[in-house]
Formats: sequence, C-alpha cells, structure tokens
Amino acid sequence: QVQLVESGGGSVQAGGSLRLSCAAAGYTISNNCMGWFRQAPGKEREAVARIYTGSTYYAASVKGRFTISLDNAKNTLYLQMNSLKPEDTAMYYCAARDRGSGCGTNEGRYNYWGQGTQVTVSS
Repeated sequence: QVQLVESGGGSVQAGGSLRLSCAAAGYTISNNCMGWFRQAPGKEREAVARIYTGSTYYAASVKGRFTISLDNAKNTLYLQMNSLKPEDTAMYYCAARDRGSGCGTNEGRYNYWGQGTQVTVSS
C-alpha cells in the first residue's frame, strides 16, 4: 500500500522560507513522476512543481522561488520554498504516478496523494 506523508508546513511572514517534505512508503520515488500541488480556499487545486528523471517543471507563479528535489536514500520528496508571498497560502499536497504512465501536471493522472500540509504566509 502506497503512503505519502507530507510535513514541514506552517505559518511564516512574507519573504520567509519553508521546506516541505513528502516521505513515501510502499513506493520508490527514484525515476518516478512526483509532484507538488496546492489548493487555496475557494480555488481549484493547481500544480506547483513536478520532477521526473531529473527533469523539473515549475508553475510560473513559483519559478525562481521554489525548488523541487528528491533524496532517493530517504525515499523523500522535498519542496524548498523561498521568498514566500501571501498568495502562496494554501494546502500543499504531494502526489505520485505509477511507473510508466508519463509525467505532467494533470492532477487526474496522479495515482497517489498525501493528506496535505498547510502553508500560511502573512503580510
């Protein structure tokens, strides 16, 4: 059974930093498609970043501020978030796709999801 467990969320002031972690169990993150999504109150869930065989994608709103990375030894996905803005406030989810199913930002194509971790950025 696949489990993805996020941690690292919290409350910070604008300009601050947070690092989100997503520990995977029952799933090997190496060479698989994994992503971070977020959902703000009243808004649809959106893709933030994804990583696959070393290739990364970032939403335009976070490019240059957020960095997605993997620690294969720890089987953990990270999202380093710098220069945080109030508009980054959302519930953040990590997600993973089955091997061989490609990689993109369509949330409907992700097979496994974590429970989410809240990020709140105050001005």
